[in-house]
Amino acid sequence: MEIAVALPVLVSLTLVAVGAVNAVLTRVRCVDAARDAALAAARGDAGEAAGRRLAPDGASVVVSVDGDLVRARVRAVVRPFGGLGQFTVTGEATAAVEPGVGDGPP
Repeated sequence: MEIAVALPVLVSLTLVAVGAVNAVLTRVRCVDAARDAALAAARGDAGEAAGRRLAPDGASVVVSVDGDLVRARVRAVVRPFGGLGQFTVTGEATAAVEPGVGDGPP
């Protein structure tokens, strides 16, 4: 294969691979942030603040309590090629509210 043909193909494949790794790492950070947010809220702490500490820049963190379950969702936009496209990755986590949380003072 001639180098003039092979080099652009290799560069394109490398850019796609770097974009894919970036997307996977962003999703992992979203899942970690959602887990921390759900666990913090289940303990009675500020769940959204805990989630924002690990969330990627610009991510949205939403924590909701439904009965004895806490659900956290972290969403972040990934732009694998700068401004040439984007998609959203999401991390979700659920935790049970710990006994005694929300019952008032002991």
